[in-house]
Amino acid sequence: QMAAKYSLGMEGSANKIGVGVVSSSGEILSNLRRTFVSPPGTGFLPRETAEHHRAHVVALVRAALDVAKITPADLACIAYTRGPGMAAPLQSVAVCARALAMMWRVPLVPVNHCVAHIEMGRLVTGVPDPVVLYVSGGNTQVLAYSNARYRIFGETIDIAVGNCLDRFARVVGLSNDPSPGFNIEVEARKAIQAATVGANGNGSPAWPRLIDLPYVVKGMDVSFSGLLSFIEAKVKSNEEMYSVPEFCYALQETIFAMLVEITERAMSHTNKRDVLVVGGVGCNVRLQEMMEQMAGDRGGKAFCTDERFCIDNGCMIGWTGLIELNSCPDKIYRVEDADCTQRFRTDEVLVTWRDD
Repeated sequence: QMAAKYSLGMEGSANKIGVGVVSSSGEILSNLRRTFVSPPGTGFLPRETAEHHRAHVVALVRAALDVAKITPADLACIAYTRGPGMAAPLQSVAVCARALAMMWRVPLVPVNHCVAHIEMGRLVTGVPDPVVLYVSGGNTQVLAYSNARYRIFGETIDIAVGNCLDRFARVVGLSNDPSPGFNIEVEARKAIQAATVGANGNGSPAWPRLIDLPYVVKGMDVSFSGLLSFIEAKVKSNEEMYSVPEFCYALQETIFAMLVEITERAMSHTNKRDVLVVGGVGCNVRLQEMMEQMAGDRGGKAFCTDERFCIDNGCMIGWTGLIELNSCPDKIYRVEDADCTQRFRTDEVLVTWRDD
């Protein structure tokens, strides 16, 4: 039985600010989030994103405590994202977390954003020891737990998969609301629907034209920058008169196949049957389908979460901070040590709360 009861988690490493309350039993009492949405054709800049977070963080903290029906006196700790992420947004949330920790006299636990995604996925799905595919706007990694760390077996050697999708969405003029990746997914579905109707008219499955795109897997690593440059040029020339849905479909199929390949190779190497998909891109239903098929063929299962937990949220930070706090009862968390960093590797974190 864990001693500490409640944790307030604060996340703000990118364009989403999330605040949540979680109990030591893993019960999610509140999970609130606000997203900074930039105009179509643009990305989110650090200064503007930080201003957005500062404008909403206090109201979110108040609302999270109200929804959870607890007071600051009930908190065992406050957990915040130390990194990785964008400097200004990280700092804007950390400043608030430090102030609250001093005001309420509770420990302030710094949390690795990537590890928090993994632990939230394990909590929500119940899968104990999977291979993890972590795919988001800033990270693309294949990991597995070994000897008190999450070891990285493969990763992107340039840009993250979510960054590739976001930048492609700007090229074809898709909205950033609710997210570029979601709108690419919707367009890809339109291509499948159009191909199905055009092929037979009776609703039987049919597939769109698959544009030949670079497929860049280098051992256990992947690369997306060349693929992005290629499809950007293809969109601008478009001699074959492909539609936007067809471009979105081809991009998804290609990059997700690359991710499935390196994930399956990691599963074979580690002799694990199950895979856990976390991170914002993990919400994509097509990626989930492909992972489920691959894992099923290996006699295992793919574990995925919905947008409440795969997208950046405060609960994942709160939960990870709480299980670390309870696994290190003698550790002293000082507010003056609570810093931020843009670069914070997943395998830098000593996983004290697992002994398997």
